[in-house]
Amino acid sequence: MKRLILSTSLLLLLMISCSWGAERIRIGYSSISGSYIGIWVAHDAGLFAREGLEDQIILIPSGSQLAQVVVAGEVDIAALNGSSAMAAALQGADIKVIGNTTNKLIFSIYVRPEIKSVEGLKGKKIGVTRFGSATDISARYALRKYNLDPQKDVTILQMGAMNSIMGGLQGGSIDAGLVSPPTQFLVDKLGFKELVSITDMDIAFPNPSLIVQGGIMRRKPDLVDKFMHAYARGIHRARSDRELTLKSIVKYTRVEDPFLLQKAYDLYVGKVLDKAPYINMVGMQNALDDLAKTVPAAKTAKPEQFIDFRFVDNLEKSDLLKELYR
Repeated sequence: MKRLILSTSLLLLLMISCSWGAERIRIGYSSISGSYIGIWVAHDAGLFAREGLEDQIILIPSGSQLAQVVVAGEVDIAALNGSSAMAAALQGADIKVIGNTTNKLIFSIYVRPEIKSVEGLKGKKIGVTRFGSATDISARYALRKYNLDPQKDVTILQMGAMNSIMGGLQGGSIDAGLVSPPTQFLVDKLGFKELVSITDMDIAFPNPSLIVQGGIMRRKPDLVDKFMHAYARGIHRARSDRELTLKSIVKYTRVEDPFLLQKAYDLYVGKVLDKAPYINMVGMQNALDDLAKTVPAAKTAKPEQFIDFRFVDNLEKSDLLKELYR
C-alpha cells in the first residue's frame, strides 16, 4: 500500500512538473467554420500538449478585430482571413502570414424561398459577419460576377457571427446571407435556398491565414515551430480519426445532426484542408487585388512582403509529414 501511495504521489508530481514546464500559447480563430478543424482537433486530442505547449483557443468572430488582438499581443497565433491580415500590415501592424489553413473561399449565398434569381437580390438585405471579412469579400465577388453593384444594388449588413446570419434569415431581418459548412447545411435543412455557390466558383483565397506578431516570431520562433507541428498532427488525426473529429465539430459548431456532420467532414477533411498549412500565392494575390479596391497602398504591394515562409519550410524539413503519411 505504501508503495502504491508513493508511486501515485510521484506521478502527480511529474504531472504538475510537466504542466509547469509547458509553454503557454493563445490561439485565436475568427469564425465557426470547418476551416479550423486542424486547430480544434489538435486542441481536443492533446497534440499541442504533446509539443510542450499549454494551449488556449479563443473565438473572436471578426477577422479585423482578431488582427488587432494579435497586434496588441493578446493572442500569439491567429487564424483569420488573409485580406484582414494584409490590411492591418499595410496600416503598419508588425504581423506576418506563416501559413494558410484553407486556400479557397468556401461559402454560399442562401436566400429566402421567394427569391428566385441573383437579379432578385436587387434592393434586398444581405447578411455577412463583418465588413472586410471573408463573408463580405465573398458576397462582393459573387455580386460583381452577376453584374450587381455591392454598393448600390443591395444593402450589406454586419450580423456579427455565422449563427446570427442563420438567425437573421429565420427572423426575416435579412433576405440573404453568406454561410459556410456546417452552418450552410443547417440553413439548407431549414428550407432556405442556395442561390450562388462561391465554393463552386473555385476562387483561390487565403481563408483563413495563420498570422503571428513579428515580436513573437523574433523572440519565440520555437513556439511557432511547435504550433506548426501540432497543427500538422491535428490535420493527420482528423484524417485518421473520423469519430474524434466529428466530436470536435459538434463541440465548436453546436451542429449535432449526423448527416450534416458527415457532409462537413467529407468536404473539409476530404477535399479542402491540406496536410500542412501551405500558402497558395495566387490566392494571396487575389486577396491583395481585392484589398486594392479600397486600400490604395495595396495597389503597389506584393504578396511576398506579408509572408514569412520559414515556418512552413521548417515543417517540411523536419520530416514530420513523411513520418505521419508514410
